[in-house]
Amino acid sequence: MTIHPPRPAIRTTCPYCGVGCGVLATPDGAGGLAVAGDPRHPANFGRLCVKGSALGETVGLAGRLLAPRIGGQEASWDQALDLVARRFSDSIAEHGPDSVAMYVSGQLLTEDYYVANKLMKGFIGSANIDTNSRLCMASSVAGHRRAFGSDTVPGLYEDLEQADCVVLVGSNLAWCHPVLYQRLAAARQARGTRVVVVDPRRTATCDIADLHLPLAAGSDGVLFNLLLAEIHRRGLATENPDGLADAIAAAQATLPAPTALPHSALRQFMDLWCGSERVVTVHSQGINQSDSGTDKVNAILNCHLATGRIGRPGMGPFSVTGQPNAMGGREVGGLANMLACHLDIENPAHWDAVQAFWNGPRMAANPGLKAVDMFHAVEDGRIKALWIICTNPAATMPEADRVARAIARCDFVVVSDMTARTDTTRLAHVLLPATGWGEKDGTVTNSERRISRQRRVLPAAGQARDDWRIIADVAARMGWGDAFAWDSPAQVFAEHAGLSGIAGGLGSDFDISTLGGITPAKYDAMEPFLWPQSALRQGGRFFGDGRFHTPSGKARMVPVTPCLPQPVGGAYPFRLNTGRVRDHWHTMTRTALSPRLSRHLAEPFLELHPADAARLGLVPAALAEVSSPHGHAILRVLVTDRVAPGHPFAPIHWTGETAPSGRIDTLVPALTDPISGQPALKSAAVAIRPFAAAWYGFAVSTRTIRPDCAYWARAALPMGQQAELAALAEPPDWAAAARAMLGARGEPLTVSDQRHGILRMGFVEDGKLQAALFVAREPAALSRSHVAAALGTDCTGAVLAGRAGTGQPDEGALVCACLGLGTNTILRGIASQKLMTVEAIGQALGAGTNCGSCRPELRTLLAAAQTKTAAR
Repeated sequence: MTIHPPRPAIRTTCPYCGVGCGVLATPDGAGGLAVAGDPRHPANFGRLCVKGSALGETVGLAGRLLAPRIGGQEASWDQALDLVARRFSDSIAEHGPDSVAMYVSGQLLTEDYYVANKLMKGFIGSANIDTNSRLCMASSVAGHRRAFGSDTVPGLYEDLEQADCVVLVGSNLAWCHPVLYQRLAAARQARGTRVVVVDPRRTATCDIADLHLPLAAGSDGVLFNLLLAEIHRRGLATENPDGLADAIAAAQATLPAPTALPHSALRQFMDLWCGSERVVTVHSQGINQSDSGTDKVNAILNCHLATGRIGRPGMGPFSVTGQPNAMGGREVGGLANMLACHLDIENPAHWDAVQAFWNGPRMAANPGLKAVDMFHAVEDGRIKALWIICTNPAATMPEADRVARAIARCDFVVVSDMTARTDTTRLAHVLLPATGWGEKDGTVTNSERRISRQRRVLPAAGQARDDWRIIADVAARMGWGDAFAWDSPAQVFAEHAGLSGIAGGLGSDFDISTLGGITPAKYDAMEPFLWPQSALRQGGRFFGDGRFHTPSGKARMVPVTPCLPQPVGGAYPFRLNTGRVRDHWHTMTRTALSPRLSRHLAEPFLELHPADAARLGLVPAALAEVSSPHGHAILRVLVTDRVAPGHPFAPIHWTGETAPSGRIDTLVPALTDPISGQPALKSAAVAIRPFAAAWYGFAVSTRTIRPDCAYWARAALPMGQQAELAALAEPPDWAAAARAMLGARGEPLTVSDQRHGILRMGFVEDGKLQAALFVAREPAALSRSHVAAALGTDCTGAVLAGRAGTGQPDEGALVCACLGLGTNTILRGIASQKLMTVEAIGQALGAGTNCGSCRPELRTLLAAAQTKTAAR
């Protein structure tokens, strides 16, 4: 046996949400990693959420794209790059620069992003480069620019800990930004910080809320207009930004508008906000992903600008980003309507400065197509060649089926990705293997403007290359090698920093020019830092001195006339809300590799109010068909009063690889904010009805499960895979169907009860259970954790009972993913040790003491146990 010597931990940055947590990654010498939080990183001080803690489980070769492919066949890098350069050059020559486009990602490193934008905007001569960040924070960008004259996030994470009142608007911090949630929860306990959650749905974040405002969907702008009117009535409008009188007049005109909130709750909110000098208002996708998201952002900003509660410790509006480098993308001009370093493509002085710095032969003169319009141009043939990098628009764009069809019809499609099979890679003419987290080297910027290094920890998988290198190699083949002749990401970063100095001289907020001459050694040793240096005089914050980036130097308040969603009814009487779950990320290309992360919620679901469920004839664990004019989904029913009647919720993460009928963005219309171009991904008018399944099933296998039925959802297990199943008709031969689906061999051990419609099969090889299938007329009732644990063991016939025998503990559904503790274990601990608080559960069992995201569920279990005890 080879013994590998221990290796030192490498300081790097988590690739998930915009918190930007520092990570200590220690290679084990065999391709794996041990992962811990970096106690020196100022974003997390050693904390990690469960996704970050599980990063070491996601770095293997499973599912990786390991070599270039042309037309589905492996090719050399030279062949692939030559083809990409030739097809892009031919399209530009024949149809002009706007016939090509790039669609990139907030998961790229800043250096990758910079090179892509330089190629498109400075050399190809088109601004047809947009990013999936358009789907998550474009409305915040537009709102900032209208109010501040720049896309500037004023505050810092520490403001959450210094505030007297924190308002979370459309932000499920507990599940989407868990480390910030931990920091806020700790501050609340230590300082008594008051927390308000504004969300139509009762989310996990409400666990620490002093007040939850379940307002009518889409009425956020109304709420903050009402707040501004109240600020004026109380004489708290102490500042005089441009547009103050008009904004207040618009707010006063809002007064009759509905929010569905009782007067007492509104009054309590007004008193908390107005009575707390130090207020932070955090907003996220619930605000941004709207067809009036920019106005909602400005309604929030107006309240802070009128009162001067901005730019000082413990106060200010705070947009938290959903992706690890959405901020870095903004810094390099990743959006189609921006230039690098927060410069404006439509400002002649800005345009001239960037063109001169790049010596660009053919600078884009106008904004390019934003994401939704870009794929419409692909659909109608205006875009002939499309390069998609590090993202999956065939699953994530609104009207996703329509987008997939458009990509499939495009003349030439290139996809750079680390994953071989996604909804989008299946449609590509050329696939280019890219490095992923742990293999990449560069920088990212988190939501508080802190730039951190993401360092290479592992060698590149197969023939994978860094994205900046791939783009630069194509640029060289198109004739621009001298302008793209970097040898390292340090040189790309240095160029980007140098350009920022010119931008700073033009009045841009973004200036890191002190790093323009950075050496590779200093780049490698770079510590996390806030930009710009000038802001450090204000404790790292912007606007505390009352100076903004507008021509007048004053902030601008924008009059907001709230635009409420159109009422639903007729054929589509429900308004679907969408969002994320605790343990998965985006389209699960990374998190789905971790069995631990798949145990909490292993399939797509529909949260449905009890009144709606009763009216529709749907019971818990049944399946529902959800349809809109744009698509169709089948989802597991979760009956809960966390949602309002008529307003179901479904998560976004499942794709054609994990649950084809769970692709939620197929349902969402391509409605966009007219200013930001951001689509309203959190709202879709839908119809719901029961899915008339002839049978339901659950399967496990040590091999890849390949279902062939109307509904299936696949998830990773330590020894293989599991799948939930359902279909409209039974197969003619169950044994043959099971063998084909499970990759099983031989004849199964079978238990059958035809009268009750029950069938159970177990496939054994060499005395070990290799696969099992459980079928019933109703949703399969069995212990999934027990069956999954039996894979690869000699527990063969006994496993067909579907549950643990007497004296054998059954973990139950996972609650604490950090420690692997399930419902049954926690309930047994509560009963046997007479645990009375969530803190006591943590002390006794450890649950909730690491990332803290499971604490709301622990509180629910505790309440259920106490209710049961009291009823005896």
